[in-house]
Amino acid sequence: MFLRKKSLLLTCFTLVLAMILVACGGGETESNVNGDLGQDQNDGNVDGAEGEATGSDEVYDWNFITEEYEGQVQYEYAAKFAEILKEKSDGRINIEVHEYGVMSEDSQVTLLQSGGVEFAIISPGFTGTMVREGQLFALHFLFTDDMELNQQILNTSEALNVHLTEKYESFNITPLAYWTEGAMQWTGNSELRTPEDFQGFKMRTQSSPLILRSYEAYGASPTEMSWGELYTSLQLGVVEGQENPIFFIEDAKFHEVQDYMTISEHNIYVAMTTVNTQFFNGLPTDIQDMILETVEEMRPVAYEMQERMNNELLDAIINNDTHPTEVIELTPEEREAFRELAIPVRDFFIEDVGEDAEKILNLLIEEIEAAQN
Repeated sequence: MFLRKKSLLLTCFTLVLAMILVACGGGETESNVNGDLGQDQNDGNVDGAEGEATGSDEVYDWNFITEEYEGQVQYEYAAKFAEILKEKSDGRINIEVHEYGVMSEDSQVTLLQSGGVEFAIISPGFTGTMVREGQLFALHFLFTDDMELNQQILNTSEALNVHLTEKYESFNITPLAYWTEGAMQWTGNSELRTPEDFQGFKMRTQSSPLILRSYEAYGASPTEMSWGELYTSLQLGVVEGQENPIFFIEDAKFHEVQDYMTISEHNIYVAMTTVNTQFFNGLPTDIQDMILETVEEMRPVAYEMQERMNNELLDAIINNDTHPTEVIELTPEEREAFRELAIPVRDFFIEDVGEDAEKILNLLIEEIEAAQN
């Protein structure tokens, strides 16, 4: 009911066209100068050597897909990213930003991977069956309760920015930045205050085996589902609850069809600014530098966006008399009961994914502990 139909139709057309062109082009991902989604068009901007500068008058038209709608954090991030790059390049770099459309989040990952678009914001929860090590973001109570400190860890972590990034690059996706959209909270058609409240509870999750396991540890009955189906599924009782940052809960109107929201902060929602690896490696070095500079400039911008939206929209939920929602804040003791059940899931992650997952997770835990001291 909250879908923006005009933008959705445009996004549908663009992304369907992208898939057709990817199929026709055989999945080539070299630099796209003329802006035709997915086509292999050099037109002289790359002379065969990676990162070779070729002049200052080339014009680039690229596409940037997100998992959210205009007005939500990912879309606004991408729009600001495009604005900064256009200014840095004196108008040579033009990026069209696309909001969430009819394609599932999993399909959007495939579109980026195949070169149908150049940039995307991806949630690791939708890549869990591809880059299995990326499922570590599904582990509850892994990060600290200090959101600003968590962002610093995401910015500087070797475990993530070197070792996990290498895992994604083997699938032709390069994460340029890991950043948070805020703490995760629960909504439900009944109170979610204790693990007993989760017994048999039909919880919607992203398509990550580890997210499923995390909720099974509480006794829940988790169901994988694209968020585009979620509002109606909550309304009809197909699922009984879900997790998301506050801004997304309010903007997607999930609180309209849920009676309770629990401030659990059991996890943080991590998004990745990503680029098609082959495309990026084929760009001139000055263009690569502009992109990387923009990524750095966007770090504080993204943090401020999520902090402001989450604070403002929590107030909007609390003060909504038309669709009243009971907001429950877990006590430290109540959170500890969930933490005790969540910690053993780390062992499952290591056993299920393997040695590299263990190394990445252990290094990340060391980095988190060091940041707190």
